[in-house]
Amino acid sequence: QVQLVESGGGLVQAGGSLRVSCAASGRTLGNWYIGWFRQGPGKEREFVAAIRWTDGSTYYANSVKGRFTISRDNAKNTVYLQMNSLKPEDTAVYYCAAGSRVPFRIRSMKDDSYDYWGQGTQVTVSS
Repeated sequence: QVQLVESGGGLVQAGGSLRVSCAASGRTLGNWYIGWFRQGPGKEREFVAAIRWTDGSTYYANSVKGRFTISRDNAKNTVYLQMNSLKPEDTAVYYCAAGSRVPFRIRSMKDDSYDYWGQGTQVTVSS
């Protein structure tokens, strides 16, 4: 079992920055990866970014590449999503999830690859 708790969401103006966190507990993550997904109002849930726990390999959706950075703190068992140059279209509930299906590059972007999900944190970007 893995428990995931997101935090750090809020309201920010377009062009601003925000960092959301995902604290994991319950088991060592080992060969697992943590992904961030988001669901905007009236939209389908979409992949944002993922990081593999073992070596820190990362993968990003094209829509956030160059603006968002995913990172991990092994000691704190926490994954961060630093979001810069935010746009109103980034407004969504952001979820973190833990998965282990391979290969990482292909499976990490699919939400059915993940076994555990957090409750989500709201990010609102005003224009």
